[in-house]
Amino acid sequence: MARCLWRYRFRLLLCICTPCLLLGCLFIYISVAISLAMTHTYPSNGQMISSGLPDLFIASGTSNDSMLAPYPVQPFWSQHLDRAAFWNMIQQVKDRQHNPILQASGNIFLKDNITSLNQNGCFQYDDAMSRGSDYFTLPHPIKRFVSSMYCRVYPLLIDQPGLCAKTEEAPMLLLAIKSTVLNFKNRQAIRRTWGYSGLLKGQVGKGGLVRRVFLLGKVDKELSKGIEKESEKYGDIIMWDFIDTFFNLTLKDVLFWDWFSKRCQNARFVFKGDDDVFVRTPALLDYLQEETLHRTRNGSRQKLDEFVVGDIIASALPLHTEDSKYFIPESFYKGMYPTYPGGGGVVYSGALVPRLLQVSRRIHLFPIDDVYLGMCLQRLGIIPIDHPAFLTFDFNAEEAKDPCAHHTILLVHKRSPREMLKLWSQILKPSIQCRNVTLRNE
Repeated sequence: MARCLWRYRFRLLLCICTPCLLLGCLFIYISVAISLAMTHTYPSNGQMISSGLPDLFIASGTSNDSMLAPYPVQPFWSQHLDRAAFWNMIQQVKDRQHNPILQASGNIFLKDNITSLNQNGCFQYDDAMSRGSDYFTLPHPIKRFVSSMYCRVYPLLIDQPGLCAKTEEAPMLLLAIKSTVLNFKNRQAIRRTWGYSGLLKGQVGKGGLVRRVFLLGKVDKELSKGIEKESEKYGDIIMWDFIDTFFNLTLKDVLFWDWFSKRCQNARFVFKGDDDVFVRTPALLDYLQEETLHRTRNGSRQKLDEFVVGDIIASALPLHTEDSKYFIPESFYKGMYPTYPGGGGVVYSGALVPRLLQVSRRIHLFPIDDVYLGMCLQRLGIIPIDHPAFLTFDFNAEEAKDPCAHHTILLVHKRSPREMLKLWSQILKPSIQCRNVTLRNE
């Protein structure tokens, strides 16, 4: 009896202890495996090799150029300059200069003679670059542009330092209008109509403070005297010491961004446009206030700081028609244009201007100002908003017959001084049938 009881107890103890022993062994095995994985390993020759990566890990298949940090040769980018088009080639050099991956150290940059500044604030052009491209085959207007495209520092001949500091209230909207010395009638029509400077009531809202400035380059001395008198009378002229040409409109943009960053950075929005457009400024103020309220409510302050709206053009190719003022030969630029706002008129956040100025220093000037703005926006990762009420290519024949057509837009291009005066009176005193017309949505 006692013997049977002992056997029973032994079997019971075995059943209880066996699982515990197995679990213990499993725990020991896992602990040893983890410990081995975390310790150093040794090859057959006895040399210790750390399992961790060094501070600077150089992958196989990279370059061994002593001037540059190691970088993958393919397929990320090409080592060689693409000499098929002049602008693409010089921009590729500038991109390399500002690419941190291609810098051997924090203070060593890829040598770039194109972007070295001289004492006059101009980017020096290396003649060796022209010899390796189709520079000498470029049309004369493009060659003339290239000869000055490396200069971005021009003194102000006429300034308005107090334009945005006349009142305690920050301007809701700054109207920056590109003009030329000879277009006095256009400026006068704008002053009397949509370019009113001061507190302006909205179409339905409270409106806001508007400031106006005309952007000009220089001409001959006789005409410049008239501009000086005009500036003294109206206080809305800014003129730089460069020749005012169509291809220099991009330069005018960059100089304006610099001026704005110093003189008027408290303005909430900027309208940049031509002096032959018509703008429904009261309706534009309403639209901007609605956008501000909507984005602030949704906590989208960052999106408001990156706000750009206009007639957006996408998937455009350069015009190769020689008699067009927008003619860009294939030997100068190759590829598709970035998405850009039509140059008749565009509105962007004042907070965006310093960023546009900063990124523009890394992009060579381009002959067409609309496209250049698109290049800057693309580099900043900003997608402009397309709004049908920005009509930079005018109404079609059917829409033009509608007596209320101009009450559906924020901007239309282009209009003569006489047409501006007529349209403004209609906007201020709309007919009964046009009073409740809404903005275009298609």
